[in-house]
This record gives sequence, structure tokens and C-alpha cells, in this order.
Amino acid sequence: MANSVINPQHIRLARQLPRPLLNFFQRHPPGTYNTSASPSAAETASRLPASTPIPSLQTLQATPHLSTTTNPPATPAQMAAISALYATSNPFLPWQNPLTSAWRAPRYSARHQQELYTLAEKEGVLSLLPESERHPEIKGRKREEQGLRVKGTGVGQKVKGREWERQLRGKQEMRRKAMEGMAELVREWKERGHGRGWKKWPK
Repeated sequence: MANSVINPQHIRLARQLPRPLLNFFQRHPPGTYNTSASPSAAETASRLPASTPIPSLQTLQATPHLSTTTNPPATPAQMAAISALYATSNPFLPWQNPLTSAWRAPRYSARHQQELYTLAEKEGVLSLLPESERHPEIKGRKREEQGLRVKGTGVGQKVKGREWERQLRGKQEMRRKAMEGMAELVREWKERGHGRGWKKWPK
């Protein structure tokens, strides 16, 4: 590791932080982890040795419980690569093993994450923490999206009201067109024998 010059002022500021934040930054220094919930294929290929066989999805589905009797244990190089991937993963998000596809829970619970975010926001070091659903900025963006929802318009909503509300605009357009061509409709109505076999709208 290359030697870096440490600013004494930064050390004094760090010592003034609350103990939970100090413990977190000691275990996970800023910039040593990524924000991806699972390692990407490119990242896995760059970290794992070239001879590392990664089982396909079909193989994992066919053998959900891989055993050492049919599959040899991982080599030391593979174990070191997996450990390096796990060490640089986001501690606030779940992590997936690229070899076994097994998931690991976040290293910090939701309650613990919220406590760290609250302390970091108070101390002005919120940007140094990793992101998760509990991050104040992410929660704020979700609140803004929910605040833009307007009932009955479908903006920001999956359900756009009751059935008659969803069909009202289309029916009003059909009614407008029928009123504009009412003279032609009346003539056709009379020609058919006062609506005999009439299938158009309005009935």
C-alpha cells in the first residue's frame, strides 16, 4: 500500500465524531467499498482467477444443495478472491456470492443504519456513509415522488381510480364525436328501421 500523508487536522476532526461513527469508519473506511448490492459479472471476472469455474444458473437450479462429494472445495485463490469481493461490498446492502449464488444479509441492521445516518447528518459527514433505502436523500426523493401523485390522473400511481373513472374520458370523447355527427346518426338510425341491428354508440 502506498504511503499517504495524513492531515493532523483530519485526525482531530475524526476524534470528535461519536463513537459509533468512529467504529464504522475504522471497519469500513470511505472509498473502500462499492454501492452495488451484488458484484457485477465484469467485477467478478476481474477479481476471480482466470481458472475459477463459475456455475451457471441452470447448474445451480439442478443442484440446489452443492456438496463437497460431487464438487471439490474452493481453492485458496478462489477463497481469497471471494473474501476480497465481500470486504469491498456495501455493508448496508445484502451481498451475493458469485460462486454459490448464496445471499448474505447486510452487516448492519436497518435500525443500526438509521442510527448511523442520524449521527452522520448531525456531524456533517453523511456523504461518507454508503447508500441504502434508509439514506435520508433517497428517502427524500421517494417522498417527492409520492407527493407528485394526483388521484385519478395516474401520475405516480399504478391504480388510476375506479373503473368508471378510468373509462370516463374515453366515453366523453365518444359522446363529443357523436354529438358532432348527430345529423348523420339520426339519418342512419331511420334508415335501419329505428335502430334495428344498431351496434354503434350511443345505443
